[in-house]
Amino acid sequence: MTNYKIQEIEKSFDGKILENLGDNEYIIKINDNEHKLKIINMNSRGIEFVLNQQYHSAKYLEQSTNEMNIVVDNVPMIINLHTHYDKVVYKNSGGGGSGGAQKALKSQIPGKVISISVEDGDSVKKGDVICTLESMKMQVAVKAHTDGVVRNIKAKDGATVAKGDIITDIE
Repeated sequence: MTNYKIQEIEKSFDGKILENLGDNEYIIKINDNEHKLKIINMNSRGIEFVLNQQYHSAKYLEQSTNEMNIVVDNVPMIINLHTHYDKVVYKNSGGGGSGGAQKALKSQIPGKVISISVEDGDSVKKGDVICTLESMKMQVAVKAHTDGVVRNIKAKDGATVAKGDIITDIE
């Protein structure tokens, strides 16, 4: 189940595919309502689709860690993807009051290391971005769980990490 939030509307909805009818047609559920979706064309620039027998066009403008700027039927929107994802990753990587005893910053999701924002010996504050992972076609920032000095960076640019892998130590 995916959680999306459109900024101007400040409303979240749950969406999932109930049934794949074939030929790019699906029965989807948004909140408690079922809809028929047919994807006409989809590429890296956007998607054309028919939802409940009404044509729509969405163009992707840009995507950051957790936001996507799109234009749907000529209306610009900013969608926050997985509004809770960063908080979950941060909390489970040791942030949010683990007592500071834990030195190792661990990845809570499997992914590919897109960038490393720190070097060995850097001083960091709790919440600073240590590295960025790509998981399920989304970029997720892995943040420091405590104040300290970065030691033993184990994550390598372009490498993949599994859930529970140590990214670095923060002493």
